[in-house]
Amino acid sequence: MSDGDGGPAEGGSVAGESAGGAATATTGSRLDALRDRAPDTRREAEALLDRLVRENRFTIAVVFPLVGAVALVGSAEGWVPEPFAFHPWFVLFGVIVMRSPLVVGVLPTIGRRALGWIGVLTAYTYLIEGVGVATGWPYGEFAYTVDLGPMLAGVPVALPVFFIPLVTNAYLLCLLLLGPRADSVWVRLATVIPVVVAMDVVLDPGAVSLGFWDFGGGAFYGVPVSNYAGWVLSAIVAVVTLDRAFAAAGIRERLRDCEFMLDDMVSFVILWGGINVWFGNLLPAAVAAGFGVGLVRADRFDTRPFTEWRRS
Repeated sequence: MSDGDGGPAEGGSVAGESAGGAATATTGSRLDALRDRAPDTRREAEALLDRLVRENRFTIAVVFPLVGAVALVGSAEGWVPEPFAFHPWFVLFGVIVMRSPLVVGVLPTIGRRALGWIGVLTAYTYLIEGVGVATGWPYGEFAYTVDLGPMLAGVPVALPVFFIPLVTNAYLLCLLLLGPRADSVWVRLATVIPVVVAMDVVLDPGAVSLGFWDFGGGAFYGVPVSNYAGWVLSAIVAVVTLDRAFAAAGIRERLRDCEFMLDDMVSFVILWGGINVWFGNLLPAAVAAGFGVGLVRADRFDTRPFTEWRRS
């Protein structure tokens, strides 16, 4: 009740204004704190991203692909109910997270030249996949039977997110293992092409078993031999393009210094190796295991969580 002179009402108003001012001040201080922590330069942003990936390596490279393998197999086997089975945004989100170590690892080497050539490789990716879906050349007749995110003319809009990291991982692994011998473009071609094809030996049988896409049958776990001939062509284009995109010294120095740069390949081994094991695709699973052994021997797999767990 008011006493007639507006005292209590004015007191409430003053209290409200005081509380509102305090809330505004708190919000302002939080924003100031966020601004202070936000990177001011590209180098600071790259350092921040490096730290985020480094501190979450095990979650990104091991937990995400394990969860993804269980979810995808569960979707294929009918254990995951609609509309969650093969949910396109879940698939795309998982892929983007698993790709993050590669993207963050490569980021300091990206300049205008690299962006231009990556744009060329992106255009090639859409072109060759669109031609493949429409004509069956060069991979053989196939069609996507699961939406991998938004689709356009039968091709995933996010196709470069799936394709370019795969060939980039093969390219970087070969640079790492070849050392000075990678100076020769012919050696790079002779090495990267088989590695890219070997990665597809793992990928396509698993994807066909899941029902991601369908070739209508094939001699190799439902995949036609023509598919691998098409991958030889794509590997050649990828090697030539990546050679143009990156300065050799810069990408090798970053690869040497960035221990998580090939963690996306660790995810690939766990995800697709596990899927192939489940469906009994023994040769693709063995090839995936071979990649895993190579990554461990190259000291490109963070085994500390496992060793720490055993000690505890």
